[in-house]
Amino acid sequence: MPKFAQMVIGPAGSGKSTYCDVLHEHCEAIRRPVHFINLDPAAEHFNYPVAVDVRQLITVQDVMEELKLGPNGGLMYCMEFLEESLDDWLEEELAAYGEDESIVIDCPGQVELCSHGGVLRSVVDWLQRKGWTVCAVYCLDSQFLTNAGKYIAGALQALSAMVTLETPHVSVMTKMDLLPDHLRDDVESLLLPDTEVMASSLQAHGPPRMRALSEALAGLLEDFSLVAFVPLNIRDEDSIATVLGQVDVAVQYGEEFEVKDREFEDLGMGPQNWEDRNDAERDAMEGMLQGLGMR
Repeated sequence: MPKFAQMVIGPAGSGKSTYCDVLHEHCEAIRRPVHFINLDPAAEHFNYPVAVDVRQLITVQDVMEELKLGPNGGLMYCMEFLEESLDDWLEEELAAYGEDESIVIDCPGQVELCSHGGVLRSVVDWLQRKGWTVCAVYCLDSQFLTNAGKYIAGALQALSAMVTLETPHVSVMTKMDLLPDHLRDDVESLLLPDTEVMASSLQAHGPPRMRALSEALAGLLEDFSLVAFVPLNIRDEDSIATVLGQVDVAVQYGEEFEVKDREFEDLGMGPQNWEDRNDAERDAMEGMLQGLGMR
């Protein structure tokens, strides 16, 4: 049976930890066990319980003091140290999680970790070798929707992470509850890169010398059709459920679950009672079973 892992990535300040927080609350409400892991050695505090914390292995503050490095250099050193410790520290920390377990990994926000750094790719590859089915959840702040140039840059970052990690991928547009009112009516068109919409915006607001390049990049996004964002409003329970549902589809979570006939027999709905029911009852139960994927 598979094990499932979400790698929550994205720029600093894009709402990764907030996503983990609301996901924890949502999973508690629906009684779905999920374990949260912190791989950010510079993190300070969390609003959700952390089952595994890289700060027990190494912290940016300690590295900065010992090696006289700056914040970014300290973080890169910590992540490379983690990469070398996967078979020791991380394997020991994850040994307690067996089949059908789900983990959510809160990652640092430095973009280079998803591009030329290669550390997160090493973590993904290691998890897959250990039997985990991994999905990358790329978080992008909804403020990137306020400007076509910013949106193209953010979408290209998501595309770069998708190509680098080579794993099932869900792009999430966070902080939709903070989106300016004048953009709310156009949300659907903004979440899927549209060359015409972006070109029109660039013509109206973008610098003329950059217009051709921006339009070419927008066309690249549309031609490959690899990037589309799922909106996340943390104040809307349905929005949280939709994002989780997209991740579940990406990793095929729950497809191996089966409801036994015995469970329906205990409710007086098993096969031995089937013929005793009238047509209306049979039709109703047939619809219910189809909804559960049993017909």
